[in-house]
Amino acid sequence: MKFIAGEFDVAVIGAGHAGIEAALASARLGSKTVVFTINMDAVGNCPCNPSIGGTAKGHLVREIDALGGEMGKAADACFLQSRMLNRGKGPAVHSLRAQIDRRAYSTRMKHTLELEKNLELRQAEITELEKSEDGTWVLTTRLEAQYKAKAVILATGTYLGGKIYVGDVSYKSGPDGMFPAEFLPDSLEKLGMEIRRFKTGTPARVLRSSIDFTDLEEQSGDDPVVPFSYDTTEPGKNKVKCYVSRTNEKTKKIILDNISRSPMYSGKIEGTGPRYCPSIEDKIVRFSEKESHQLFIEPCGLDTEEMYIQGMSSSLPEDVQIDFYHTIKGLENCVIMRPAYAIEYFCADPIQMNRTLEFRDLPGLYGAGQFNGSSGYEEAAAQGIVAGINATLKIQGKEPMILDRASSYIGTLIDDLVTKGCHDPYRMMTSRSEYRLILRQDNADTRLTPIGRKIGLISDERWERFQKKQELIKDELRRVKNTVLPPSEELNTILRSHNTSEVTTGIRLIDLLKRPELSYEILSPVDPVSKNLESNVREQVEIEIKYEGYIKRQLMIIEQIRKLENKILPKDIDYTGIDGLRLEAREKLSKIRPESIGQASRISGVSPADISVLVIYLSTLKNNR
Repeated sequence: MKFIAGEFDVAVIGAGHAGIEAALASARLGSKTVVFTINMDAVGNCPCNPSIGGTAKGHLVREIDALGGEMGKAADACFLQSRMLNRGKGPAVHSLRAQIDRRAYSTRMKHTLELEKNLELRQAEITELEKSEDGTWVLTTRLEAQYKAKAVILATGTYLGGKIYVGDVSYKSGPDGMFPAEFLPDSLEKLGMEIRRFKTGTPARVLRSSIDFTDLEEQSGDDPVVPFSYDTTEPGKNKVKCYVSRTNEKTKKIILDNISRSPMYSGKIEGTGPRYCPSIEDKIVRFSEKESHQLFIEPCGLDTEEMYIQGMSSSLPEDVQIDFYHTIKGLENCVIMRPAYAIEYFCADPIQMNRTLEFRDLPGLYGAGQFNGSSGYEEAAAQGIVAGINATLKIQGKEPMILDRASSYIGTLIDDLVTKGCHDPYRMMTSRSEYRLILRQDNADTRLTPIGRKIGLISDERWERFQKKQELIKDELRRVKNTVLPPSEELNTILRSHNTSEVTTGIRLIDLLKRPELSYEILSPVDPVSKNLESNVREQVEIEIKYEGYIKRQLMIIEQIRKLENKILPKDIDYTGIDGLRLEAREKLSKIRPESIGQASRISGVSPADISVLVIYLSTLKNNR
């Protein structure tokens, strides 16, 4: 018998990375919040690689933290090894990545939810979602408890209609052998929501003692460690080493000889898999000319002997997995503790949503994470905090938080999803942003902390530290502009040793720092003051100096683009009645209903000529008022 178990402002379905950030944001902003998880032990679970960050993903974690989110703090508290990727490239693509202790991370996140004021954590499977006559949402659990909420955030990850595939074997399941959410998909379709099947996979876990590390390449962490969170003042030390190995011709032969046993190639898997994180069998087939593929052997935690084999996800049968893993250096006698598997699941087409992540035709219903067609913990958490913030802002009658492409990778991620949609699981990459030099991870706080403060997620103490840092940056820029170093043998020795021209007259410090061959560290013998600067201040100042011209040009482009973003399109516009629009443009515009001319210009199938027609149409509307 159904009964009312509680009434809330915001209900979050799912307590993975998206659900955690959504629930914490809404609760911290004053909404009475409940978050549901199928299994309490799966809160903040990392069913794939227990790592946070990586190329472009590290940017997202920094941005989440800059807004007042939790992921960066938890990663700093639970990391095993931390590395800055792409140091040999420009600062736009420097990305922090940390191998984390999987269980410690999950435990910390669960406890954070439990301690949060205004938030209740419940173990329950939501089976039905419907809108009541008074406009509130009613959520029904499998045990027939009903909860009412003004707003609902769907953050179901890969649980929604989850199905596991290993060779010929398939069965209904969530990740890691958890129960799937079996009944909710039907309820969502009854609401008129368009859902589809996607697929992702994970590699095997192997027993540490069965690995021969003798000839494997070691991969150490950075020293000093750079934290994700601006709140972390003492990030700690690296605790483990990771290792690198490669596949070979034997691996390739075993996989190709058994490719017909892969459900992905036999046609059993219907869902679309991730283009940028393919299974090992997909890599072997798609890149048949390659002799080998790199893989990483990484620990899952300090209190477990499980090792994760990054780069080797598969849905081949278990016997085939054993055979091909045993062809790899270091894994010749490895014991597989958890076989690799593929998981297929339901997700929504994100073009049904606004940039607030609210469904256009289902007011008060939001989506976040893999439910929106993305892949990755960081992409999920980024959407979660946006959905949680906007759900509460709407309940409170305030203006929504919309991050545009020029403000953040989060804005780029969401704009891509809701404007362009995705035909396979969406992964964030630096190449997706046209403003990479502006959207660096070192300046995420400069870009987003004022927004987080305005919304109410940044504490007074954090805000004071942020303002102090900004003042230090301004002071240092002023100092390097006004500091003139006289010519000296010491200075010229430094310049000669770094293959840059000597000086015969006094030279401003800023002009030396503009030289690509030089840096604060190199010039420190003749500029001892810089040694007292905080590393994050020194980094940001140096980047701004070296890339000043490029940054100015990019800012000019952003200003021009934002003029199009400010040309707002009426919500009730009838695109079928606008003369001059091509048929495809009318169909796409009617379906996506862009908020501005700028967003309309990024829709696939809408041409520059169509945009010109829309601009003229807007001008006509204004003149007729």
